[in-house]
Amino acid sequence: MPWKDNYTTSDEIGMRDGTIAWPDGQQMALGLTVNLNPAAKGTGISRKDLAYPTWHFGLTRGLDAFLRLFAETGVRATFATPAVVAEAYPDVIDRILTAGHEIAAQGLFGEDPATLAPGQEAAHMARATEVLTRVTGAAPRGWYALSRPDDRAATGCATDATVGLLRAQGYAYIGNGLADDAPYYWVSDADKAEALLALPYYYHFDDTFFLMFPREGTGLERPQALLNNWRAEFRAQYRRGRYFNLCVSPARSGWGHRFENLATVLREAMAHPGVWAATGAEIAAHWHDTYPASEVLKLAPSIWQDHADSLS
Repeated sequence: MPWKDNYTTSDEIGMRDGTIAWPDGQQMALGLTVNLNPAAKGTGISRKDLAYPTWHFGLTRGLDAFLRLFAETGVRATFATPAVVAEAYPDVIDRILTAGHEIAAQGLFGEDPATLAPGQEAAHMARATEVLTRVTGAAPRGWYALSRPDDRAATGCATDATVGLLRAQGYAYIGNGLADDAPYYWVSDADKAEALLALPYYYHFDDTFFLMFPREGTGLERPQALLNNWRAEFRAQYRRGRYFNLCVSPARSGWGHRFENLATVLREAMAHPGVWAATGAEIAAHWHDTYPASEVLKLAPSIWQDHADSLS
């Protein structure tokens, strides 16, 4: 991932435990990402992906269960949505927005921009933004590049150019922050001090990657392990006053006992006092206002050096 090119983590002013201020004195922030990308490969959504039975289950029974649960628990979610999905299913998008949730972008076809020809990433991004703006009535504030089934390293889909392009096209945040467990600024040009806010993401809390591609076993035995991860991470972040994100797909966690696990962790989390369960756009707006990049970034030339006899 290109978030640290040309500078080092020691050049940033990190947010230590107990120093983060959430709205109205809340103890922590909880971000729930719902992945609406059925693409099986980095080239993006295909006809086969849209015809797959579990995808249709996710958009019907799975989504119904999700929206009922979110309303019950008071959680406002961010739905990471490829533009082609929004265009193909406008009624689904309307249901999500009417329920008070956010629609964020996830590519034009949910593709990995690394698979595109040089120069195409900006065009795809602009087209995705235009489609989502037309379908939802407002320009998307966030961009997600989530892991796909063929992304075995779970690093998501971003190139060296992605963050700079997102800045140029007016995005407020990217939802693929792997470098911290609190929001931070992903630097696209250290010399110009240009950066985009990144909200934390980690595949250990993503149902698609965790359930489908375990290191051991088939994945069928993994829902309980995923619930254990969710619970343990929530407790740690609540104690520390930081940020917890979990990522779910209605095609994965909309089924039976998997849904019960999601319901369990959200009910337990929201029973704690001081949990701010907000959309990515709301969290980003708070962070921009409270911790602007001009104050929290302290960029300096990288301490990294290449030597003639180094292995790098």
